[in-house]
Amino acid sequence: MGDQVKILIYISIGLFSGFMSGMFGIGGGSIRTPLLYASGLPLLSAYGINLVVIPFSSIMGAITHRKNLDKKIAIPVIGGGMAGTITGALLIGNIASFTLSIIFVCISVITVIGIHFRRIFPELSEKIRPKAGIVTGGAFILNFLTILRGGSGGSLFPPFLRMIGLDVRKAIATSLFTTIFTATAGALVFWSRGDVPPLPAILVITGSILGARLGGLTSLKTKPLWLDIGLSLFVVALSSLVLIKSL
Repeated sequence: MGDQVKILIYISIGLFSGFMSGMFGIGGGSIRTPLLYASGLPLLSAYGINLVVIPFSSIMGAITHRKNLDKKIAIPVIGGGMAGTITGALLIGNIASFTLSIIFVCISVITVIGIHFRRIFPELSEKIRPKAGIVTGGAFILNFLTILRGGSGGSLFPPFLRMIGLDVRKAIATSLFTTIFTATAGALVFWSRGDVPPLPAILVITGSILGARLGGLTSLKTKPLWLDIGLSLFVVALSSLVLIKSL
């Protein structure tokens, strides 16, 4: 594969994943990681690039969705999320790629259930209250799990926030804001280990910034139900790609 083709691939991955990030409030890892892995990068490098890119694309998305940010929920999510990210990132280098792929798929299934939790379990969802301790503990667990497949918690934050009662637009805005901090914590660990090749990272960042802005503007014009359905379909499809690639 020639250098020009690789450049085009990395920028395209950035554009597409950034658009999905801004559209659905996810960090983009559910999309970016399997595509980077499929492009030929080692799985840990795909994880590292993803974490470096997330803060940039999330900033653009958070700016677009800033009016819907729930600041009270964001604080405990950031605290628990950063702790979970750092803990998981320090352990990830000792886990086999196939095992990481299985974790990726399992978490993706949980993500889809979380997106539709209030529809599947309406009575149970009414009993869940967003207390600070629950939010902090939940964010820690989610980030610990998602960092094991190279994410910042962004793919699970919207479903989690939906579960505790936020409407889909507030969940998207709050998720984008909090992943700026959780992803940065993980990126520093991966960068210090040399798992982030600079050129692919720069190219993906460039595409992601533009994509996130376009995705955020599109999201604001899209009905909440279609946001839930679209996010579910993309998470399932791309988690399948990771599993197939690892076989």
